[in-house]
Amino acid sequence: MVVAAVAGGAASLLARLLLGRAVRLSALSLPEPVVVLRRRDLLARVGHGALTTVGTGLVVLVLCLLIGLAVGCLSHAATGPIEIANAAPPVLAGLVVAAIAGPSQLGAAVAVTAVSWAPLAAHTSALLREAGSQPHVAVLPVLGVGPVRRLVRHTLPAVVPAVTRHAALRLPGIVLALASLGFLGLGARPPRPEWGLVLAEGSAYVERAPWTALGPAGALVLVSVLSVGATAVLTTRRSGRAASTAA
Repeated sequence: MVVAAVAGGAASLLARLLLGRAVRLSALSLPEPVVVLRRRDLLARVGHGALTTVGTGLVVLVLCLLIGLAVGCLSHAATGPIEIANAAPPVLAGLVVAAIAGPSQLGAAVAVTAVSWAPLAAHTSALLREAGSQPHVAVLPVLGVGPVRRLVRHTLPAVVPAVTRHAALRLPGIVLALASLGFLGLGARPPRPEWGLVLAEGSAYVERAPWTALGPAGALVLVSVLSVGATAVLTTRRSGRAASTAA
């Protein structure tokens, strides 16, 4: 403490000797502090985050569709795994994956994939049973057609389009699950502009700048509307082609 006091006093005395009367008369003009405003374009972050959030959601959707079709072909043997996966929420799976591998965008994708394939598998299994009960399919074993050929040539072509449309309707839920994990800190890490992470970063400024929350929230709503609208258009066109073919 004595050394610090002596050093401080010596520094002050040296400053007075160097500056002289300017210190006593307050004649020194100090430059104004430069304030650097760091502005972040919210629209640019939300637009850039579409590649992260929606792109990851599309990859998860394709994986869930493939897993659902494969597991649904197992029929009764897959009933137990389907029920277990269907009952597990994505947040619980995200907690497990984050505890094992740490929070990341890949971990969030794995967690959502681990539980989102179950409804598609159940739908596939139900449609396969319905298609297998049709007379023109039920008679195939009598004609010497094996189960693999019957599945690949006669039942799966009738099932895949319906399950694909079902999967497209689940895109908003998958994107929302990914954003929820990001909002809770179980998904992408800063500074990635993932929508859930952007929403979490802006939640502290909702009262002063509500657009920080409305931006990513509106993007999630827009994805839901576009997904449902595109699926409805595809279904209508397919129904029109089927009606024209029957006529």
